[in-house]
Amino acid sequence: MRVATILQAAGQEFRYELRRLRKSPGFTVSAVLVMAIGIGSSTAVFSVVDRVLFRSLPYAEDSRLVSVGVTAPIERQEFMLGRQYFDWKDHQTPFASLTSWSGVGDCDITAENPVRVGCARVEANFLDTLGVQPIISQSMSGRNFTREEDRPNGPRVALISYALWKSRFAGDPNVVGKTIAVDGESHMIIGVLPREFELPTLASADIILPQKLDEAAQRQSGQGAVLGVFARLKPGVTAEQAGLQLQPLFKDFLNSVPARFRNEVKLKIRSIRDRQVHEAKTASWLLLGAVLAVLLIACANVANLLLARSASRQRELAVRSALGASRIRLALLALTESFTIGALGGIAGCLLAYVLMRSFVAIAPEGIPHLQQAALDLRVLAFALIATLVSGTLFGLAPALQRARPEALTVAHEVSGPRRWFRQALIVGQIAGSLVLMFAAGLLLRSLWNIENSPLGISSGGVLTAEIALNPQLYRTPAQQLAFFEELERSVRSMPGATAVALSDSVPPATAARSTIFAGIEVEGRPKFTEGTGGTVEWRAVTPDYFAALNIPILEGRSFREQDRTPNTNVMILGHALAERLFPGEDSIGKRMQVNNAPPWFTVVGVAGDVRNQGILGADEPEYYLLRAHAADYGLGSRMPPAAVRNATLVVRTSFVRTSISLKPMEQWLRAEIHRLDPSLPVEIITLDQRVGKLAQRPRFSAVLLALFAAMALLSAAVGLYGLVSFFVVQRTREIGVRMALGATPPNIIKLVLGRAVQWSLAGLLLGVGGAVLTARTLQSMLFHVTAGDPWVLGTATMLLLLVALVAAWVPAWRASRLDPLIALRD
Repeated sequence: MRVATILQAAGQEFRYELRRLRKSPGFTVSAVLVMAIGIGSSTAVFSVVDRVLFRSLPYAEDSRLVSVGVTAPIERQEFMLGRQYFDWKDHQTPFASLTSWSGVGDCDITAENPVRVGCARVEANFLDTLGVQPIISQSMSGRNFTREEDRPNGPRVALISYALWKSRFAGDPNVVGKTIAVDGESHMIIGVLPREFELPTLASADIILPQKLDEAAQRQSGQGAVLGVFARLKPGVTAEQAGLQLQPLFKDFLNSVPARFRNEVKLKIRSIRDRQVHEAKTASWLLLGAVLAVLLIACANVANLLLARSASRQRELAVRSALGASRIRLALLALTESFTIGALGGIAGCLLAYVLMRSFVAIAPEGIPHLQQAALDLRVLAFALIATLVSGTLFGLAPALQRARPEALTVAHEVSGPRRWFRQALIVGQIAGSLVLMFAAGLLLRSLWNIENSPLGISSGGVLTAEIALNPQLYRTPAQQLAFFEELERSVRSMPGATAVALSDSVPPATAARSTIFAGIEVEGRPKFTEGTGGTVEWRAVTPDYFAALNIPILEGRSFREQDRTPNTNVMILGHALAERLFPGEDSIGKRMQVNNAPPWFTVVGVAGDVRNQGILGADEPEYYLLRAHAADYGLGSRMPPAAVRNATLVVRTSFVRTSISLKPMEQWLRAEIHRLDPSLPVEIITLDQRVGKLAQRPRFSAVLLALFAAMALLSAAVGLYGLVSFFVVQRTREIGVRMALGATPPNIIKLVLGRAVQWSLAGLLLGVGGAVLTARTLQSMLFHVTAGDPWVLGTATMLLLLVALVAAWVPAWRASRLDPLIALRD
């Protein structure tokens, strides 16, 4: 047939199918709804994971951008020391450009309407290396930093984010050249970052400032600043090749590392995409695989519907064939029906995808890469179109391959064996896929339950926290900073309902403490630890009521006292894990210790219970506590840098019940008290319950989504099994009538029908168990205190699916048992 003839025939069949679908509203709605769920859910998830797994990053030639550095126990991400960085920058060969930054920290816009934002400090060539150019204003071009602006005491300039430009400057096209007060210092705005700009680590920053490192000082120091480093590879050079070319420089760097630590230091070069989405990659592939499984199950369901429907059209197909219709014309008839259903399902699916996508964004926690940028753009709509076309082909292929049989013109034609087995195979596949999804969802749900019920070592109910960072221009001296925090501590103690008030540099489990290496701890009268670094030890500087405010038990000795805060008292409290490691089977009270060969010697006065100091999912680190003394440097000397002394977290335990409503008056009172002490100070006040709750948001999001898709698959499989059993009953009505006429009872008929359903279900379950075990292995990194082959979860998922299958098959089985034998024999 010519193409024009085929198109004309397709148009005729399309109009014919629309009329037929209108006459079968039940079938049409069922098929379209099933396809809408499959296409809609897969499109919505693709819109999210596309930016994580597939879409280019918002940098020029993003595939050439890498993160470069060394890894060691003291840092979780790759880093470089200042001296190392400048040495490598001079001698490296694989990179077209190398740049550094100091990360993102809190800063305050201190002019009218003070607000706390994130400030990133970067090297002058940072944006050039990324291939990012500030947008152009109406009056003048935005630009990147110059080398002069990146020198110590250079001009104060800033780049601002697109969001800050819109919110604070109302999108003023003449913003370039204006000033913005950052931490009390005026900075000239030299450009606005593009709307789609993102930092390579996806950290949030509204202002970017020059790093202003003193290169000479960094080269002369023993180590220098800790830097994050990014590079653009030369054309044709891979990350692996770059690693080989950097080996001589890395070996030279290792020579400066103490010999006993060298085995723990590794060179690491990886793409920026891998650094951004490393933790989210497994979850993204899992969700994408889950919705594609839902789509395939939907296709199998609709294919079964069409095969059952085609059985009633055998006479029509035979008539068409007798009148001269070719095999191509008959196949076109079947494909037209499937594509019509697919198109209607695709349109409804796009509407559902939009609703689901907005729901994902609304309920998703912070920190999921690129989620806020998810949208039904042309790329996502193209995916929906491809999913529609492929789905229409998949579930329309089996009916299209059927042959019209001439005997259908004279007798009631029974379904042939191959087609019957094909429909049964589709049901078996649906049940197997449903079991895989249910098992994966069950593992994540059980893991989530473990997370939410994991002991934290603290009591979070009824506790308020406030993060405070003093303006360095208003509080220039340590004495001014000390005076503010001590006045704050005194005033909050008088707050009605406050039972314990403390200050700390951080609060578990949501924020990390400061750290040192175990090898840096020296016990008086004992040799130093010599076997590598020994891992990381966390520490916090706290006031005496810290343990009472968080309900951390003191297991041995005593807590800090107010009289301990006098300068040169030098006491410390160990966490239980650290005490057990340092003094196994001994009494640690009264022992004296020094950290990193820096005076003074501290006397251990107590042992506290362990707390989750690396979040809920991270492995706990041993910990110790020092006391914030009544001294300008809090009695900690060089242990806390000047910037850290300006920052503190206020912790207030209240006598109120554990509800956010009851804490509202306390929150308002606390905010007013801080405002009284310093009206220009931005402050964030949240409950400790809210801090802890954020830790479970990401695993909860993944578990809920996967459970939703598993429920869709289960419902679809149940509907498919119901349809197949119903069709089985219709096809065997005559046989059932004969059996009943010969004495078969209703229970015998129910057993016959349910027996077939159980056979199909067990076949699907056996196939699904193998797939579930293989799939679960990829989930291990997302699980918490759950093994990937958990037999209880697998058994529960299997029994639930079998129960749903039996319920789905019971209705047609019960109907079959109620047949009148005379009517059945006449059928």
